[in-house]
Amino acid sequence: MKYYIIAGEASGDLHGSNLMRGLYAKDTQAEIRFWGGDLMDSVYRDRINRNSGTGCTVQLSDKGGEQSRFGGLVHHYREGAVMGVWEVLRKGGRLLKNVKECKEDILAHRPDVVILIDYPGFNFKIAEFAHRHGLKVFYYIAPKVWASREGRIRKLKAFVDRLFIVFPFEIPYFKSRGVDFIYKGNPLVDAVDNSAAMKETREDFLRRNTLEDKPVIAMLAGSRKPEISSMMPVLAEFARKMHSLPQYSGYQFLIAGAPARTIEDYSPWLDPSEDYVKVLFGETQSIIRHAEAAVVNSGTASLETVLFNVPQVVGYRVNWLTYIVGKHIIKVHYISLGNLCLDRLAFRELIQDDCNADEILKEVRALIEDREYREKMLACYTEIRHLLGGTGASLSVAGAMVDILSGSGATEQ
Repeated sequence: MKYYIIAGEASGDLHGSNLMRGLYAKDTQAEIRFWGGDLMDSVYRDRINRNSGTGCTVQLSDKGGEQSRFGGLVHHYREGAVMGVWEVLRKGGRLLKNVKECKEDILAHRPDVVILIDYPGFNFKIAEFAHRHGLKVFYYIAPKVWASREGRIRKLKAFVDRLFIVFPFEIPYFKSRGVDFIYKGNPLVDAVDNSAAMKETREDFLRRNTLEDKPVIAMLAGSRKPEISSMMPVLAEFARKMHSLPQYSGYQFLIAGAPARTIEDYSPWLDPSEDYVKVLFGETQSIIRHAEAAVVNSGTASLETVLFNVPQVVGYRVNWLTYIVGKHIIKVHYISLGNLCLDRLAFRELIQDDCNADEILKEVRALIEDREYREKMLACYTEIRHLLGGTGASLSVAGAMVDILSGSGATEQ
C-alpha cells in the first residue's frame, strides 16, 4: 500500500521514523512518501538500500536526493516549522505555499492513506483536503485539543477516519467527546529504551565527543529557532553563574543542538572563553542520558528526560504576544507531558519571567544537592513510565493501520 506521512517538527520526525519501521515490518510492499526530517529519511534510505535488488526503482528526485517511484522525502520540516502567534504572522506566506505544494503532491500520488503526525495548524488543512478528495486519513499523535482550541474536535470527527492517541490521560477525554480512537501505548518508550544512548557507557560517550571526565549538566533549548533565541540567553547566564560557584567549577554544560539547526543558531550567546559550555549536534539523547541534571525546554525532550531517569527542571519562554494569547486559550494546569500524565508536579516548570538564570540555578542545585528531593522526583518518573504502557507501541500502531486499510478490523480502543 501507499502511505503519505506528514510530520512538521523534530518530535514528529522521531515518531514518524519509528512508525515507518513498523509499517515496513507489517506491510512488505509499503511505499512511503513523507514530509519529515533526517530520522524519517534515514529509515527510508535503509529500506531502499535493502530492497535495491527487489524491483524498487531508485532515481534522482527533483530535489537532488534519492527517491523511489513513489516514496521518499518531499519536504524537510526545517523549511516550515514555526512556533507562536508572531511566527505564524511573519511566515504565513511560506506556510500557505507549503500547504498548496503538499495538496498538489498528494493528488499527484493518490496514496491509500494520509497519516498526519501532530502539527495541527498545517495538518488540519491537509486532513480536510484529503477527506474531500476521498482519501483515508489517520491522525497519529493527537493534536492537543485537551489543552486549547477544543473546537478542533469537530474537524477530527469530520475529516479523520481514525485517531491514534499516545497518552493515557487522552483516553477518558476523547471517549467523553465521542471521538473514535486507538491507544497502543507511547512510542517514546521504545525510542528511548532501544536508543544507542541507552547502550553506550558514559566513558564511551565522553571519549567519542572528546570531552573531559567531568559531571554533565544537560541544556535543551528547544528545536525551533524562536525557542532557541528565547532560551539561549537564559541558559548561557545560568551556566555562567553555576560554573562560578567553587563546587561546580569542574562541571561541563552541554547544549543539545537541535536537528536541522546549525551552530549559528547558538553562537550569538556563546563566549569562546567559556570552554565549559559546548554545543553537540546529534547527541540529544546521549547528553540527557549521561547528565546529573537537565534544564529542558518543554516538549518531547522533557518526557525523554523522564524515561532516561534524569532529574530535570523545565524552562519555557516565548515572545510576549504568544504568551499573552496562550494564557487565554490554554486550559491545562501543566505544560510538560510527564506532569500531565501524573496530573501533578513531578518536576518544576519555570514559565516566562520565572524562567531566569537565578531560578534555574536554584532548582538545579536542589536536584543535585538534595538527595530526598531528587529521589522523590525519580519515584514520580517510575509512575509516569508505568502510565505510558509497555514496549512495542510503534509496531502495534503500524499493525492497526495496516489492518484497517486491509479491511481486517482493528476497531478496539
